[in-house]
Amino acid sequence: MTHARYPHVFSPLKIGNTEIRNRILMGSMHTGLEDLPDAAARLSAYFVERAKGGVGMIITGGIGPHETAGMGAKLITAADVALHRQVTDAVHSAEPDVKICMQILHTGPLAGTPDCVAPSAVKSRIGRFAPNELTEDGIEEQIAAFARCAALAKEAGYDGVEIIGSAGYLISTFLVEKTNQRSDQWGGSWENRMRFPVEVVRRTRAAVGPDFVVIFRISAMDMLQGGLAWDEVVNLAKALEAEGVDVISTHFCWHESFVPTIATMVPRAAFAQVTGRLRKELSIPLITSNRINMPDVAEEVLARGDADIVSMARPMLADADLVNKARDGREDEINTCIGCNQACLDHTFTGQLTSCLVNARACREVELNYPKVGAARKIAVVGAGPAGLAFATIAAERGHQVTLFDAAGEIGGQFNLAKRIPGKEEFYETLRYFARRIETTGVDLRLNTRVDADMLAGGGYDEIVIATGISPRTPGLPGIDHPKALRYVDVIQGKAQVGKKVAIMGAGGIGFDVAELITHEGTSAALDIDVFAREWGIDFKNHPRGGVTGVEPVVAHNDREVTLLQRKTSAVGKGLGRTTGWTHRITLQRRGVAMVAGVEYEKIDDAGLHALVNGEPVLFEADSIIICAGQEPARELHDALQAKGLKPHLIGGAFEASELDAKRAIKQASELAAVV
Repeated sequence: MTHARYPHVFSPLKIGNTEIRNRILMGSMHTGLEDLPDAAARLSAYFVERAKGGVGMIITGGIGPHETAGMGAKLITAADVALHRQVTDAVHSAEPDVKICMQILHTGPLAGTPDCVAPSAVKSRIGRFAPNELTEDGIEEQIAAFARCAALAKEAGYDGVEIIGSAGYLISTFLVEKTNQRSDQWGGSWENRMRFPVEVVRRTRAAVGPDFVVIFRISAMDMLQGGLAWDEVVNLAKALEAEGVDVISTHFCWHESFVPTIATMVPRAAFAQVTGRLRKELSIPLITSNRINMPDVAEEVLARGDADIVSMARPMLADADLVNKARDGREDEINTCIGCNQACLDHTFTGQLTSCLVNARACREVELNYPKVGAARKIAVVGAGPAGLAFATIAAERGHQVTLFDAAGEIGGQFNLAKRIPGKEEFYETLRYFARRIETTGVDLRLNTRVDADMLAGGGYDEIVIATGISPRTPGLPGIDHPKALRYVDVIQGKAQVGKKVAIMGAGGIGFDVAELITHEGTSAALDIDVFAREWGIDFKNHPRGGVTGVEPVVAHNDREVTLLQRKTSAVGKGLGRTTGWTHRITLQRRGVAMVAGVEYEKIDDAGLHALVNGEPVLFEADSIIICAGQEPARELHDALQAKGLKPHLIGGAFEASELDAKRAIKQASELAAVV
């Protein structure tokens, strides 16, 4: 039966000799669960929840085929099979129609160990070590390892494997001239450079037989200067199809590329058009990915013919039940991935367990659950920002009687500032989600209501939760009340007139957001693929090498002279997110924003901002001086309740306000709501 709203998403698809029930794939993510002592139980719970959530196919995080692969989790010997068998049995028992494939990942020069290997001893810009150049015998050993790993995956109960041949990992380094400088049969001409992935697939297909799904992830547009040319991408894809690949999965990055591909500033489905172009060249199904976070976007991509399958990786962290909600017409209940990377990729690349900013249960399915309560308690929550919203809705879902107060006229707290920043429009989705959650869980929401300690103390509440957030810090600086001095809140809300020459005091996340806002011109790149492509130097139409070679970024006109200042002597922006901070720094630098570290502020007057920079006096002439000097916890209500002998809970920014941190606020609120 055809689904009325999503006919393409919910149509089955034949892949090789098997069939998937719909076109939504949970894409591969290395979560860190693979490396834990109780990996089997944790991974089983994690994948089963997504399988029950409605996806058609799951691809696991990367599993290493060889000791040099750089992965903690490996599948090398028969002894490694048992753990994987527990996971596949759990998924197939829970949802027999869901297919689960294992990604085979050899990180090559990015392995982070002295024994890392590559076709040539060319160090990656982001690698720790220069790799060891593989000998011909070493290449043969690696090819055999891929095939053996695939055969063991079949033995472990997987329905297939995905061989990742992109992103700057081992296979992709054979393909690109800058990383493959060999002169033997594995380097030089294109035919020689593509020999390694083709041989890996040939051996893999021979090892697993015809009924096992083989997926190959290709760099369809690698965003790398001197990367793959379009005819090379097509030629490789056709060669892989001829060797028995069932599905081509398109990837759009090397990790060392200077183009963002998955940050929230990237337009939804920005790269699907590249998949669509490649799809016309092949007869096997193609997977597309990157910033496809809602079912209507997936349906549009499929309907346009840009792909046969849509990969949603991070969206499955945000909401394991996404596909079921789409099928049942409950799209307004989807907890949308906002592309922030703060708890997923930032954690992955810093060795922390992956989770999700908007869903603290992600990857913690064994330890963090929200069981129904035996006896409902009457709970007051003050503050409808991220922490208050998360706590109130989870507690109400568990069966408590929750009243949520906020003095403002809308929910969201600091999210209402974030959503105004160009490139952060996805926060509107989070607020939509929480508004609907308030309705479905039965929270009694009281906006425009300022409560005091007497009201709460006399309200008969069993528990009181204070989530009153933060107050912007006002430095004790001479002239801080000068008309030139503006509060960042007023600037973001459009209540303050910002001049042409601007000094921003503070270069944390808020300082960068303010700089982005006041230097932004025209349509947001998050809404316009053409604007995004121009700003980052991508040529989707002509597809030069890597999609970017020889293309100069065209920065939108900015007529403000902006200087971003910080007290710390470290590089400005160093404290931003690991995987997205560089995009913000590059964006502002291209717009001419000056960044100055080691600043000691002295006073503000008609001339501007007087300061010392590395001990030397400097006058920053400015029409406007925007104060982004941090925050302080708004604890007055909490302290007043304590003075009455009560013991309120304190969460979110009111608990700690060193930097606005919705990830920590939602996590803390969720953990409290699980046990209260």
